[in-house]
Amino acid sequence: MALSKIPSAGFQDNVKFRNIIINGDMSIAQRGTSTASITGSDYHTVDRFKTIITTLGTWTQSQSTDVPTAQGFSKSLKMDCTTADASPASGDSLRITTHLEGQNLQYLKKGTSSAESLTMSFWVKSNKTGTYILELYDLDNTRQISKSYTIDSASTWEKKTITIDGDTSGAFDNDNNLSLIVGWFLGAGSDFTSGTLNTSWNSATNANRAVGQVNLADSTSNEFYITGVQLEAGTTASDFEFLPVDVNLKRCQRYYFKQLLTFFNCGRYNHTSGPSLADFYFPTEMRANPTASTSGTFVSSAGYTGTPGFGGLRTTAFYLSGPSISANQMEYVGGSDAYIIGDAEL
Repeated sequence: MALSKIPSAGFQDNVKFRNIIINGDMSIAQRGTSTASITGSDYHTVDRFKTIITTLGTWTQSQSTDVPTAQGFSKSLKMDCTTADASPASGDSLRITTHLEGQNLQYLKKGTSSAESLTMSFWVKSNKTGTYILELYDLDNTRQISKSYTIDSASTWEKKTITIDGDTSGAFDNDNNLSLIVGWFLGAGSDFTSGTLNTSWNSATNANRAVGQVNLADSTSNEFYITGVQLEAGTTASDFEFLPVDVNLKRCQRYYFKQLLTFFNCGRYNHTSGPSLADFYFPTEMRANPTASTSGTFVSSAGYTGTPGFGGLRTTAFYLSGPSISANQMEYVGGSDAYIIGDAEL
């Protein structure tokens, strides 16, 4: 008897991974849900979204539960100005960015006559209305395009859809390095605003990147929220592609993971004493050999306290070097707040 065909369902559409952006629903935040006193560039809370600041205010960033009503989202990224800068210096800027590998962008056929158009859609809310700038920056070829959008109503969630022509010049490198930066300007000095907004792909000129951008840093009353970020090939925005949480987490862990190590066996399997050793395998293969670090307090069954060392860094694993022990001895290393961190961010 022939099996009946299973009808198409939302999940079947999801597994196509049409959304180029990872964690666009802001649901994964391995580093934590809030960071205060931000004045410099780094990844702070929501995975895959980096804050770029050059001396433009002080900020608290958080993973917020303020989201558009009845759209399926549970989290957003929030920027809250805590120290204002109403008069930016010429080189000042503030952006929220996400960074993409070249090998994941080859199907866009950039640099050929068949280059694909792109459509960006996202939900945004701010008490500060006015013109904001979305930017795509091709790092491989130093090419750039900017598109303006308007926050029309104060403190109201609005969906924005922006179409971007394909770029027939400058192919993305086919590797695991940074090729494309997608960024949302929140403020910029005259170095970025004094020219003519570059609404077509061209060689990057700073003065043309953020013309017309409002200054979100001009008051400590200002806030900015964003969620539902989707970038896809074509000229039409489709519904946001929700992925299962385990799939979304693993995609983020390719670039960064933070894992609690409450209990981990280390051993010395030879005839001499020395450091206890154990292999540690990552939750998923990372983009590149990561930088390894720890946070919290590590203890062992022998009363050891301190920070384990690392060696043999690979994209799939490294080894931990724990306390010195006797030959052919085993002991555990870990703690209630002992974390292993691997960082291979772009």
